[in-house]
Amino acid sequence: MPVRSILRATMLAASAAVMAYTPALQARERLTPEQELAKILKDRVPGKPEDCIQLINVNSTTIIDKTAIVYDTGRVIYVNRPAYPQSLDNDDVMVTKTWGSQLCRLDIVQLHARSGMWWRGSVGLESFVPYTKPKPAPTPAAASPNPATTPAP
Repeated sequence: MPVRSILRATMLAASAAVMAYTPALQARERLTPEQELAKILKDRVPGKPEDCIQLINVNSTTIIDKTAIVYDTGRVIYVNRPAYPQSLDNDDVMVTKTWGSQLCRLDIVQLHARSGMWWRGSVGLESFVPYTKPKPAPTPAAASPNPATTPAP
């Protein structure tokens, strides 16, 4: 058998093995929307809800299917849970019309299908809940030996 045929057969077998393994891997890693949100927030703690956020501070936005919109500023992650989130789909493109430098409660977010930009619905924003990493607890200073109580050598 020529070397070329052996290589082709090996590549086909490897491709088939990868394709057979991929669906099982994807099924195992599938998270519910709430689990996906919890993974994004990790060890962060919620703060007092805010009515508006500064758009200039937002680095990225993530849609969590039928659950929430996450606005990441780097230091703070804001979670907005619209009253009727059924239209939220993480494969959609968000179009938000703002009237200033802020995104606020009651603003409307339109959702468009990524393929063809068909309008798919809209959601009205609610309050933005900020999530931040907790401040580390102060560590007690190392006790320095007291010269009056330390025995002389």
